[in-house]
Amino acid sequence: MSDEAVAALRAGQLILVPTDTVYGLCADAYREGPCRRLFAVKQRPETMPVQLLAADLDTILDAVPEARGRGAVLARALLPGPYTLILPNPARRFRWLSGTRPETIGVRVPNLPPPSLEVVRRVGAVAATSANCHGEPDPARLEDVPREILDACGAVVDAGELPGRPSTVLDISGPEPVVLREGAVPAEEALARVRDALSVSSGG
Repeated sequence: MSDEAVAALRAGQLILVPTDTVYGLCADAYREGPCRRLFAVKQRPETMPVQLLAADLDTILDAVPEARGRGAVLARALLPGPYTLILPNPARRFRWLSGTRPETIGVRVPNLPPPSLEVVRRVGAVAATSANCHGEPDPARLEDVPREILDACGAVVDAGELPGRPSTVLDISGPEPVVLREGAVPAEEALARVRDALSVSSGG
């Protein structure tokens, strides 16, 4: 299954993979065309961002080296885990993923199930978003994924039922962390972890 999924991504197709929260719809992040198709299949406005997902933070930092520094320190305190972190992206890399805020980028390093982990490790990083039509419930099971999305995928990885609550979105690109969406991690817990990481990094 991993060979099929990797081949589909490299061929410019979309794939469906389980994460630590919900099923995700993924495309080759390094090419604009497959990412535009992801937006179209999900019926998601291209003005909205899509995350860059990888198996480890170092892969993210290799792809967006300008995120090294304070953002990377905070990210290491939280990842891997059920977070989407908004990091600085001053070079405006992966502009097709960033919506109306190209100076930032959303990144995700989940605790991936083994089949998904192998796929993502082999390709480096993927563009990822929940495998639902825009505005619809997040899919915890393959049966919850809309038929039009399944039909658009070149490969599907099944890991059974997932927790079903999306990642908590935390913007750490500015001077103060901001929770943009409360999800699998409560907002106060997420902010407390960031404050702890800041305290450690400053020697406080």
